[in-house]
Amino acid sequence: MSKLWVTYGPGIDANIQPQKASLITPNAHGVVLDIGAGKYEPLRSIIMLIAPSGHGHTANYLDKARVTQYIALEPNVFMHPQLRATANAAGFHESDGTLLILSCGAEDSLSILSSLGNNDQHVHPHHGVDTLISVLTLCSVPSPQRTLTTLVTDVLHPGGKFLFFEHVLNPKADVAWWQRFWAPVWSLIFDGCRLDRPTDTWSEGITDEREESVWDEQAVWSNPGDPEDALLHHRMGRMVKRA
Repeated sequence: MSKLWVTYGPGIDANIQPQKASLITPNAHGVVLDIGAGKYEPLRSIIMLIAPSGHGHTANYLDKARVTQYIALEPNVFMHPQLRATANAAGFHESDGTLLILSCGAEDSLSILSSLGNNDQHVHPHHGVDTLISVLTLCSVPSPQRTLTTLVTDVLHPGGKFLFFEHVLNPKADVAWWQRFWAPVWSLIFDGCRLDRPTDTWSEGITDEREESVWDEQAVWSNPGDPEDALLHHRMGRMVKRA
């Protein structure tokens, strides 16, 4: 299946290029962890309605003057060669430590932290990252709310940014009903992708051990190109973790 992503990915990525550029380019800095470097949503890559983040396309939106290292998370090792090529073309290389590709999933925070701890001088002294990016990824990761909370609390450094572009549960009750209705079948067909995850709400609601918000700044908005009654309702967010 990875050959399909190579064929369709670049062209489809252009469909949300403005959104990704405005979200990622001015905000990503320091050590960047892309938790869905090789993922995308299968249906959209076939019918070309929207774009994936797959095969390292996020690297194309990073400002090399502001980003010291790009860490790409992708469990499917068959996607690594193309992911590496895309990152190399954007100026990130394993040879100089500006690129690190990890084969674990976003839910495996211990492996992520271990890899960061064994890495070179680019990584923050406390083994955290400065920017966490998720583009069309949290719809399919296992235990998404717990995974997201762990990544933010344990991996994202205080003062760091969480940037996301995800399809989420539609705020309109009638549309949300249909999302929940189709979610089980959709998930079976499209490799665990769920239509009905309120990822934006989960992101906003992350708290620390004192039940206080972990965020110092929050900004979440809808994708301007989406109809109000869309089953694939997209939201973007820029969150700054409390220092």
